[in-house]
Amino acid sequence: MLDIRYVVNNEAAVAQNVVDRNARADVAGAVALYKRRNSALNELETTRAEANASAKAMQGKMEPEERQRRIEHGRALKVRVAELEKETEVLQVELDAALRTLPNMTHPDVPIGNTDGDHKVLRTWGTPRAFDFKPLDHVELAEKLNLVDFEAGAKVAGQKFYFLKNELVLLDLALQRFAIDRLLTHGFQPVITPDLARPAILEGIGFNPRGEETQVYSIAGHDLCLVGTAEITIGGMFQDRIFDPSELPIRIAGISHCFRTEAGAGGRESRGLYRVHQFTKVEMFIFCDGDLEVSNRHHAELVAIEEELFQALEIPYRVLDIASGDLGAPAYRKFDIEAWMPGRGLYGEVTSTSNCTDFQARRLGIRHYPEEQARARPVHTLNGTAIALSRGLIAILENHQNADGSVSMPKALLPYLPFAQIQPK
Repeated sequence: MLDIRYVVNNEAAVAQNVVDRNARADVAGAVALYKRRNSALNELETTRAEANASAKAMQGKMEPEERQRRIEHGRALKVRVAELEKETEVLQVELDAALRTLPNMTHPDVPIGNTDGDHKVLRTWGTPRAFDFKPLDHVELAEKLNLVDFEAGAKVAGQKFYFLKNELVLLDLALQRFAIDRLLTHGFQPVITPDLARPAILEGIGFNPRGEETQVYSIAGHDLCLVGTAEITIGGMFQDRIFDPSELPIRIAGISHCFRTEAGAGGRESRGLYRVHQFTKVEMFIFCDGDLEVSNRHHAELVAIEEELFQALEIPYRVLDIASGDLGAPAYRKFDIEAWMPGRGLYGEVTSTSNCTDFQARRLGIRHYPEEQARARPVHTLNGTAIALSRGLIAILENHQNADGSVSMPKALLPYLPFAQIQPK
């Protein structure tokens, strides 16, 4: 959520930002609500003061006619105070709702646009492998090696659910431990989070738990939703918390199951494990000092860690600076890593890291004291994918397959596995 004072003082820039981000929000309407709320609040304070003065004046001696006049005037003031209290309450609710439609502001270097072609490629690493045989996609490999059962998953839970089997189970667990061990060396605290959260937490983080376009599963009969990322639960851990300067930054590596409806998803790009309803993810999250220079440094560090992980897994990739129209409401700036996926002959997204500045913290009431005796202000929050297991499995299977149908394991994973190759059965 943006600070309303910032919105009022920078109305034109905020309105242009809404256009650049292809968002639906009425900036002028929010400013008008703010002014109406302030006007009503000022009148409320004036009327209260007048009512208090009238009540105090009633303590002295006066003629009966004068006392009766003052009583009637006092009653009218009380009625008006009640009306203004209700009016300011309603206007505040409307103002809060209007502010929640405004996206975060945007880093000046973010490319402006609304299509995939507008993203900016910042750098690439590795060279896509030139196979001397026709490479299979991960679905074909998984079927031949007896690693995934999509049919049983669909029978039990519906399309886009699946069973991992045999060596792929061990590879999935190895990737989790590999990621966590690397993050421990960078000072992250490991956490296994709940898979459920209250709608208010999702809304605070910037997700929409309701409506036709939501990607969120809600639990019938309960005020709970299945989370789509540990970003939600980790961000909610410190709701309404005020940190001392010595406590920041807080660096958390969260493991969670992730559930997404993926409404409308389809086609070859969503084949197999690429776009599913449930997967496991290791997520990085940082709470830091509410200063742009500080959070921008942390953001660069998060994408560097993501690159470190995929270099260790020997997966070619490219880093994208995501265009304004695809940032989502909370992100000030977002970098994606897309891994080369031979089965598709294309790069596919495997990680995403965002600097959300104070957007989430302001909504969740997470603050800090910049220095002793200073007024508390919102922290900055950042999140980044370490490993989304389903897509990590795709990248490894497709990039490390061999002509004989086997799949070799990256050297970085060998300490976590009882095999160096997945062999045909």
